[in-house]
Amino acid sequence: MKVQSQRGWTRRGFSLLWEPRVLTGVTAPTAVVSMRGFFALRKAWPDDLPGSEGNALVVAGLDGCLDSLSEQDAVTWLETDLKSAVLSFQEHYEGQAALILWLASGRTRIGMDLADEEYFWKIGAGRDGARLPLGRCLWGGAEADVARILVSDERAPDFDGDAYVGLHHPRIS
Repeated sequence: MKVQSQRGWTRRGFSLLWEPRVLTGVTAPTAVVSMRGFFALRKAWPDDLPGSEGNALVVAGLDGCLDSLSEQDAVTWLETDLKSAVLSFQEHYEGQAALILWLASGRTRIGMDLADEEYFWKIGAGRDGARLPLGRCLWGGAEADVARILVSDERAPDFDGDAYVGLHHPRIS
């Protein structure tokens, strides 16, 4: 399992973030764009991004989208619509900007199968609830390149503890 403890994820790549104190270090909460706004920006990506000193766009609403769709519709939407928009963002900024999806409930809703290190989104409550193959849908088989974002003053923070604030992929394809 890879970990990312440097701040490079705030300027490059594609991340899922769920820790409020870290979010405020990347962008002002008022600069966070809705999922609808993100798709509207796709028509004409802005020259200047509001986060991380002009290097990041933070988007909220993925969790609401996933919760409002059926399991199959959510998988289709992730694999086609969202992934296409993420790829468009990456292409426009030539990999020199960060796209960060804010998931307020990510800490409790994103899990990983330890045996194969595949990430999933918990649809239902409990250990045996339905799961969306989040990693497969977003990272298309490149989950080995995903790193856990750790933010801590500790020398060796627990990668499952409070320091674990998100996931980062350098570039999806």
